[in-house]
Amino acid sequence: MSARPLQVKNKKAATRITFLLVPLSGLITDMYIPSLPHMATDLHQPAPAIQLTLTLFLVTYGLAQFITGSLLDSFGRYRLSMLSMALFILSNFFIVSTKNINLIYAMRAVQGITTGFIVVAARAYFVDVFEGNQRKYYLSLISIIWSIAPIVAPFIGGYLQEYFNWQANFYALAIYGTIMLILQWLFMGDTVPAYRPFQLKAIRHNYSIMFNDRLFVYGLLICGMCYGTTMIFGLSGSFIIEHEMNYSPVVAGYATLAMGVAWLCGGLLGKVLIHHTFFPKLYKGNFVQLLVTAFMIGTAWEISNLYSLLIFAFLVHVCVGFIFNNYFAFCLGRFPQIAGMVSGLSGGATFVLTAITSYTVVGIIHPTSQVLLGMAYLCMAIPVFLLLQILIRPLAIKTSNK
Repeated sequence: MSARPLQVKNKKAATRITFLLVPLSGLITDMYIPSLPHMATDLHQPAPAIQLTLTLFLVTYGLAQFITGSLLDSFGRYRLSMLSMALFILSNFFIVSTKNINLIYAMRAVQGITTGFIVVAARAYFVDVFEGNQRKYYLSLISIIWSIAPIVAPFIGGYLQEYFNWQANFYALAIYGTIMLILQWLFMGDTVPAYRPFQLKAIRHNYSIMFNDRLFVYGLLICGMCYGTTMIFGLSGSFIIEHEMNYSPVVAGYATLAMGVAWLCGGLLGKVLIHHTFFPKLYKGNFVQLLVTAFMIGTAWEISNLYSLLIFAFLVHVCVGFIFNNYFAFCLGRFPQIAGMVSGLSGGATFVLTAITSYTVVGIIHPTSQVLLGMAYLCMAIPVFLLLQILIRPLAIKTSNK
C-alpha cells in the first residue's frame, strides 16, 4: 500500500520543510561539541569515552546511507522519513534521562541510522519533484544550506551549555525534531516516482562498478580524510579551549563556529575556481594545507595562544573544505546512471572514513595544545598528499591523454 502522495498545493511548503531537514546531520554533530568536556565531568567518563558518542553517530550515519537509498526507492520516502523522525525524537529523550554511557552510545547509533534515512530522503525529494534547471538550482543550494549547520550549531550549543547544561542540547534537538515531524505530517507526502523492487543482485552489480573505478575510490578516501580533519577539531577543540586554556563553553562554541565558516569558505572558493583544471588545483590546495600545518607546528614554541590556534586551524579547514567540495562533487557526478546509489555510497563512505580516521588520530595523539593539534592535522594531510601524488596523478595523466 503506497503512502499518500505530495499534494500540488503543498509543494512550496514541502520544499521549505525539506531544506530545514538538510542540516540535521550537522546539527546533531556540532551542537553539543562545546558540551563535551562537561559531559565527561558529569558522566564521570574520560574524554575518549565522550568523544566516542560523536564517532558512533558518524559511523552509523555513514553505514546507513549504503542501504537507505535502495530502501527509500522500494518503500517510499514519506513513511520511512516520518518513522525515522519519530525514533530520532525519542532517542533524544532517552539520552537526557540517563547517565548510563552505554545507553547513550546506543541512542547515538539510533540517531545515526534515522538521520541517514531523513537526510537521504530529503536529497531525493529535489530530484523527484523538480526537473531541468530548477532541479540544478535546488540541488546547488543543498551544500550551502548544509554548511549553515556547522556554523550556527556550536554557537547555539555554547550558549545552551553556558546557561543550562549539556542535556539542553538534546532537548533542543528533540524540539526541532518534533516541529519537523508535525510540519511533515501537515504538508509532506510521498514523492517517489515509481516504487522499485529491492534487488540485491542489481545492488551488488552497481557497487562493483563503483569500487572498480580507482579515481572514485581514491576520491572517497580523500573526502573522508578531509572531513575527518574538521572532526579532529570537533573532538578535541573544546577540550583544548575549555580545559587547557580555561575559556568558557561560549568561546569554544564561537571557535567551532569559526571552523564552520572556514569550511564554507573552502567550498565557496571551490565554486569560484570551478573552471580551473581539476587535479592541479587539488595538488595546490593540499600543498597549502601542508605548508600551513608546518607553520602551525613550527611556530608553536614562540606563538601559542587562542588566536594563533584558531588562525592556523581556520586556514587548514579552508584547504580541506576546498579539496573536499571539489572531489565530493567529482564523485557524485562520476556515475550519473546510478546517481542515487552513488550519493548513498559517497556520503556513507565519507562519514565512516571520517569517524575512523579522526577518532584514531585523536586517540593516538591526544591533542591538548597547538603543536599536538598541528601534528594531528599532519597525520591527515600526508596520506592525502600520497594519494594525490603517487596514486591519482599517474591516473589523471593517463586519463587526460586518452
